[in-house]
Amino acid sequence: MVLDQKRSILSWALYDWADSAFATTVMAGFFPVFFKEYWAGAGAPEQSTFYLGLANSAASIIVAVLSPFLGAVADRGSSRKKFLMLFTFLGVVMTGALWLVGQGNWQMAVLFYVCSSVGFFGGNIFYDSLLTSVSSDRKMDFTSSLGYALGYIGGGLLFLVNVIMYLKPHLFGIPDGATAIRISFLTVALWWGCFSLPLFFFVKEPDVSGGTETGSSLAAGWRQLAATFRDLRHLRVVALFLAAYWLYIDGVDTIIKMAVDYGKSLGFESSSLLTALLMVQFIAFPAALLYGKIAEAVGTRRALLAAIAGYGIITILGFFMTMKWHFFVLAGMVGLFQGGIQALSRSFYTRIIPVDKSAQFFGFYNMLGKFAAVIGPAMMGSIAFVTGNVRYGILSILVLFILGGLLLSRVDVRKGRDVADKYL
Repeated sequence: MVLDQKRSILSWALYDWADSAFATTVMAGFFPVFFKEYWAGAGAPEQSTFYLGLANSAASIIVAVLSPFLGAVADRGSSRKKFLMLFTFLGVVMTGALWLVGQGNWQMAVLFYVCSSVGFFGGNIFYDSLLTSVSSDRKMDFTSSLGYALGYIGGGLLFLVNVIMYLKPHLFGIPDGATAIRISFLTVALWWGCFSLPLFFFVKEPDVSGGTETGSSLAAGWRQLAATFRDLRHLRVVALFLAAYWLYIDGVDTIIKMAVDYGKSLGFESSSLLTALLMVQFIAFPAALLYGKIAEAVGTRRALLAAIAGYGIITILGFFMTMKWHFFVLAGMVGLFQGGIQALSRSFYTRIIPVDKSAQFFGFYNMLGKFAAVIGPAMMGSIAFVTGNVRYGILSILVLFILGGLLLSRVDVRKGRDVADKYL
């Protein structure tokens, strides 16, 4: 029994290892660089930043609209793994398709990027909701942190290979760096698909009592979606946390998605930016595990507040950044806090929601996170475009951390757990 549980936890966490290759190599690393230099290179830096911001926002809008409905349907039909497989397939195919996009064709690049991002974000709704199936409450922080830690090391390892391919293409028999980046999109698709298999084979999804087939549960899913709004009126701690999360995770996602583009706009070399991003991955691996231990010692909420404060400082320092070594320092700081804030947000939320409605509530969790991610990249890109200065765009993100931290400081996890247990 213990061995089965350990296998389930490891298999579940390996999905983070799998899809983090997309988050690292594509979303945070090569796509912003390649988009600015290869696909949209003819325009001004502010213009390509604007296009990239809109692309990230479009993907977020699509997932935000779908998230709560899909979560509700999956809860009623015991279909979380089926939906996870569907979105994984979409992400893998669309990521591989980036290989086909020719120079200057930024419109097709945006289309494939948006579709692959929908696969990535949509799959995470159902991946997150399976956390309650593989972990006990006592091990929730550890299991969630393990997923993010494996994600950073797994995504980092592939990214390391991809960066070497880009910097030293002749070592791999590749003609140039541009071809190396296009090949890297194919390696991400293969990595994502292969390392997703353990979850599909070894993680068991508990049957929902009275559950129905996916197709026949669509109408019930809509009704359950409406019921979630009513639930939130009674689960006020959950509603307060979601409001806080909506704000601060927007800042986190914006920095992840737009940092390389910001560095490029300041004139930093692509090789330096990608090396700094690679550094983030290997710092974030032990930091995510350490943050799980810190949460056990000081409490999950306090650990989250510390991470939010850290991101606020990063944002301010980013506004004043002028030299390449500044970017490396800030990248190291991001590595310290990024895994912790993501992992602990997930485990904190898991503790205050009704267990039998986890996919439904994680649908809302992802919906708010993605609607927030609509604001940040679009706001940063628009302000940079209007003012002609990308520094004002990055500074605008600070308000999201301040407001999110203030709301989170008022969330009482014990009260939330008690209400959730009585609400079953």
